Formats: sequence, C-alpha cells, structure tokens
Amino acid sequence: MSDLVMNPGMGAAMNAPAANTSADPSARYYVKDHHPKNGSLLGFWIYLMSDCLIFACLFATYAVIGRNYAGGPTGAEIFDLNLVALNTAFLLVSSITYGVAMVGMQNRNLNKTIQWLAITGVLGLAFLAVELYEFWHFIHIGATPQSSGFLTAFFALVGTHGLHVFFGIIWLVVLLFQLKKHGLIVENRRRVMCLSMFWHFLDVIWIGVFTFVYLMGVLP
Repeated sequence: MSDLVMNPGMGAAMNAPAANTSADPSARYYVKDHHPKNGSLLGFWIYLMSDCLIFACLFATYAVIGRNYAGGPTGAEIFDLNLVALNTAFLLVSSITYGVAMVGMQNRNLNKTIQWLAITGVLGLAFLAVELYEFWHFIHIGATPQSSGFLTAFFALVGTHGLHVFFGIIWLVVLLFQLKKHGLIVENRRRVMCLSMFWHFLDVIWIGVFTFVYLMGVLP
C-alpha cells in the first residue's frame, strides 16, 4: 500500500516543466517575434503586387497613346539614349551594391551593411538627378505633359517610377539611422530585406521602361 501513496512533492515536480514552459519568457518572445515577421513579409509582397498593377496600367496607357504625337516632338527627336544609358547604369549598379549590403548583413557586419547601403543611396540620388535634368530639358524645349498623349503617358510612367525611387531613398535614409542606433536586430534585418525587394522591383520596372519607352521610342 505504501508504494501507491504519492509524495506531494512528486506531483509538483511532474507539473513543473509544463508550468515553466508556459511561463518561459523566451517562448512568449518566439511567438511574438516570428508571427509579425511572417505577416510583415506577406503584407509587403501584397503591396508589391498592388504596385505591379499600377505600373501595368501605366504601361498599358503608354501602349495605347504612346504614338499620339499631336504634331509635337516624337521620342526619336527628344530622347538622348546616351543619357538614358548612364541613368540605367546608375540604377543597375545600385542593385549590385544593395546585394553587397545584404551579404554584409548575412555576415553580421554592421559597418559593411551601412557603408554599401549608403553607396546605394548615392547611386539612387544620381539616378534621380539625371531624370530631373531630362524632365527639365523636355519642358525647356516645350515638350510638356500637355503637348500630346505621348508626352502625357511618358511623364506619368517615368515620373511615377521616379517617385518610387525618391521614396525608396527616404526609406533608405531612415533605415540607416535605425541601423546606426539599434544595429542588426531582427526588426532591422527584416526592414533591410523588405527594402531590398522594393529596390530590385524598381530595377525590373526600369528595365521595362528603358526597353518599351526609350529603345522602342527611337524607332521610326
């Protein structure tokens, strides 16, 4: 009979692991940390898909009215492919430098991550400077958005892409301050990944703009 009597301390000991598991702060942190991360990445992918729809509409609009010159200048008359090629190089190289920053982040090298993100931002600013100069030149010679359907669609498509690059640079600057202050914490690594997807997405859109608008625009 004595073997069947349970020691009260034994019951407490058997229940201790379950209690400790539920009360373990690391377990709660795991749940709180991983679910928002997955939700953030999914939400950002949904945002990129909505951006794809916006650019699809702009490309479709350009395809429909991109040859309506209304007696105004054509793409072959105003496009400077050397300048556009330089601008394309700025943006494509910035994609490479962002990739180097991602490698630095994977290696837990904060200084390398910040350095290459800053170089990416400088290349993005160079891209915007060339694009603004192009817009200014077009307006200076009278090729304004009101001149023809072609120029309306051109300024809408290229300008929308430029605005995305501008806001991407603002995001990049804020991220640099966050990295400098908090380092490569989980949240900052997630932000670097999201901005990476956004930046490479803009590169893909620009390749479409360069091909569909500029290269095809100089054809007779």
